[in-house]
Amino acid sequence: MDALTSHQSCSFCGEPGRDGGEMAGGLGAFICGSCLDHYAGMIAEFRRTGREEPPAWQDMSDADLLAKLPLIAQTGAQVDRFLVDWVRVVRSRGLSWAQVGGALGITRQAAWERFARLVEAPPTVEAGSA
Repeated sequence: MDALTSHQSCSFCGEPGRDGGEMAGGLGAFICGSCLDHYAGMIAEFRRTGREEPPAWQDMSDADLLAKLPLIAQTGAQVDRFLVDWVRVVRSRGLSWAQVGGALGITRQAAWERFARLVEAPPTVEAGSA
C-alpha cells in the first residue's frame, strides 16, 4: 500500500502531495495542511455559533463547477486505488472472496470479477513514483 503523501493528492482541494509536505489521511482520503486549517476553522466557528456555512458550490460559477470535475475524478481514482490495495492486503492474509464480497455487500463472484486480476498480479509502479 502506497502511504507516501507525495504520491497522493488532497481530497478536498486536489493539491498534489509533495515530499515533506503537510498531508494526513487514511482509507484513501487525504487532506493537506491548508485545507485542514480551513476546515478546522469552519468547525470551530460552527461549534461557537451553531451556524453552518452554505456549501461552497452554491456560489461557484459554472466554469468553477466544471473545473472541479477533474479533481473529483482524481479523488475517486485515489480511493479506488486504495480499495484495490486494501483488498490485496485482505487476500494476502488468506481471507476468502466470499468474505471480501460480504464486507462490500456484493457476492463472492462479483468481488472476484472486480478485484482478482488487480490484486493477484503484482502491483505496478506508476511512472515517476519509483
